[in-house]
Amino acid sequence: MGKVNWMEEVEKRKDSLLEDTRKLLQIKSVLDEEAVSSEAPLGKGIKEALDFMLNLGERDGFTVKNTDNLAGHIEIGEGKELVGILCHVDVVPEGDGWTSDPYSADIRDGKIYARGALDDKGPTMAAYYGMKIVNELGLPLKKRVRMIIGTDEESNWRCVDRYFKTEEMPSLGLAPDADFPIINAEKGLSDIDLVQGVGQSGEEGKAQVEVLRFEAGRRYNMVPDYAKAAVHINNGETEIIQKFLEFMDQYGLERNYYVDAGDTILEVKGISAHGMEPENGKNAGLYLAEFISSLDVDSKAKQYFGFVSRFFFKDSRGGRLGVAFRDDISGELTINVGKLAYTNGDGGMLGLNLRYPVTGRFEDIKAKIEPFIQENGFNIGRYTNAPPHHVDESDFLIQVLKRVYEEQTGDPAELIAIGGGTYARSLKSGVAFGPLFPGRPDVAHQKDEYMFIDDLLKSAAIYAQAIYELAKEE
Repeated sequence: MGKVNWMEEVEKRKDSLLEDTRKLLQIKSVLDEEAVSSEAPLGKGIKEALDFMLNLGERDGFTVKNTDNLAGHIEIGEGKELVGILCHVDVVPEGDGWTSDPYSADIRDGKIYARGALDDKGPTMAAYYGMKIVNELGLPLKKRVRMIIGTDEESNWRCVDRYFKTEEMPSLGLAPDADFPIINAEKGLSDIDLVQGVGQSGEEGKAQVEVLRFEAGRRYNMVPDYAKAAVHINNGETEIIQKFLEFMDQYGLERNYYVDAGDTILEVKGISAHGMEPENGKNAGLYLAEFISSLDVDSKAKQYFGFVSRFFFKDSRGGRLGVAFRDDISGELTINVGKLAYTNGDGGMLGLNLRYPVTGRFEDIKAKIEPFIQENGFNIGRYTNAPPHHVDESDFLIQVLKRVYEEQTGDPAELIAIGGGTYARSLKSGVAFGPLFPGRPDVAHQKDEYMFIDDLLKSAAIYAQAIYELAKEE
């Protein structure tokens, strides 16, 4: 057949692409540890989303496989070599403040609004339709193309860990889960718990304020948009409340207070953002901790809130921790304080999401942090590390994707590095490829997350051509 007009093929299928995308977005596929079973190891919603994609594959005559209800794949083509398309159907919690129901997949102003529209259900469906178009056109492939569907990308990657224990590793592949043009470098990713030591529990005299409880944040990779503290004010309540209101007003933050059974409850609303760039949000936990650190509190609370203030307030680059570092490939190290918790009597913890440049080593960073925090009464608790990922520009995969992107858009396919982690790092030769076009705001993990319908269609055309070009030759 002659040269394929990929965009035309997408337009022919626009209605069904939008319908399938909306159906997938209407499934609330948030991790639910409270409702797990062997059938649904990460909760019912996530299992429903995985089943939805596998059923689509069956409907369209593809080869499908479910791996322990944690992952699955959909495959077309024949050949020894395997091209991977790595997607995920889990989403982060929806949060508050949406204009429309986060799972209604409402279409307005040329956009589709839903949690997961951009990360990663919309792109997953665009890539799926790319496969569908190649298959329906009967184009000859010399490699197999396999969409690998993960279900735990936003948390612990239990899906790909399980999947690759028994399934074939693609020789090359892409993840439609970040930005266009091509992301060939991803920073190292680490979640680290800093835990307050057991010393310093006694009070030297009666402090003006006792901090009973303090908490903010549920995910390492999200900037906390809400923080709450319960305090007992022994004297000067009016003055402290006034200070609280003035402090939060100074930073333009919503705040609230009320009295509950004799204790004063302080609440702060910040702005959520993806943990890879904490500066895009306002960390409610850090602002409330900073305020508490200015009060006359007992020694244990003084140590905790003083530590948070000294090392993390207005420093997302690890400068005060002594680990600030950048390279020319992937930029600066970043630290998001995604979880904060303190309880009177037990002490506190911080959950850090640390993203470090591709030329860095986690062991070196950890060795620098440890003595620093120990001097301040903290230890490293649980931690995880996913090393950095980098694919050279001369690689076959990148050369093909550059050509496809430039043909489809008319724009240069520049290589970029990100602080985010995509499934591309599971493959030796894997890159993140779309769906966010240059100049578009990144609304992933935010309220009113959306994807432009035109971008969804354009992505599907790019993925269709890329799938064909990668799989047509040996």
